[in-house]
Amino acid sequence: MEEKKKILIIIPAYNEADNIVHVVKSMMEQAPQYDYLVVNDGSTDKTLAICEQENFRYLDLSINMGIGGAVQAGYIYAYKNNYDIAVQMDGDGQHDVAYLEKLLEPIMADEADVVIGSRFLEKEGFQTSASRRTGINILSSLIWITTGKRIKDVTSGYRAVNRMFIEIYSKDYPTDYPEPEAIVAAMMHLGRVCEVPVQMRAREGGVSSITFKKSIYYMIKVTLAILICRLSYGIRRGKRV
Repeated sequence: MEEKKKILIIIPAYNEADNIVHVVKSMMEQAPQYDYLVVNDGSTDKTLAICEQENFRYLDLSINMGIGGAVQAGYIYAYKNNYDIAVQMDGDGQHDVAYLEKLLEPIMADEADVVIGSRFLEKEGFQTSASRRTGINILSSLIWITTGKRIKDVTSGYRAVNRMFIEIYSKDYPTDYPEPEAIVAAMMHLGRVCEVPVQMRAREGGVSSITFKKSIYYMIKVTLAILICRLSYGIRRGKRV
């Protein structure tokens, strides 16, 4: 009989008081077989109070660490508690629990180490704005140039990783806007990275933290970070690390 995998859903949340109840309860109703952990990233609204009131399983960061720090805290928890697979799911309601099984399938079949839920494979559901799609396409091309692997939805925060990458990401995970950098890091560790089609929704409540000015900073910072990440790891051959 195949050994049952221990799976954790990591839900980073910063000022998600409008969304967190729906996100967690939807997951509990549709996927009760999996554990979850809300990582409250130093929220200044009622996110923490709601988690306490609803008796959610949560980790409270006393200061705002940013999405990278919050996700890494989840990976540290997963590593220390011996989870086999960890899934990232945003706390803003954009990620649909209905696609969770599809996200897990390649890892369960030992066909991938990192699986990304992609909006752009079948181009259904919420597709984000035209300007952001342009930025995503630029970063996708940059990752293809630096790694030789084409990933379409490089900024998707809906992804799953196996035990090997739980350990890697628990020790070293990008900060600020980490999703594209984490893909490059996975490839530099010779990880098998793939995408599966998912549909996403528009944010259900609250306001996105990414403004126009932050978008410009995002593109410059992530472009430099991808190049530095690629140079720092170099070309690794042979056994995966």
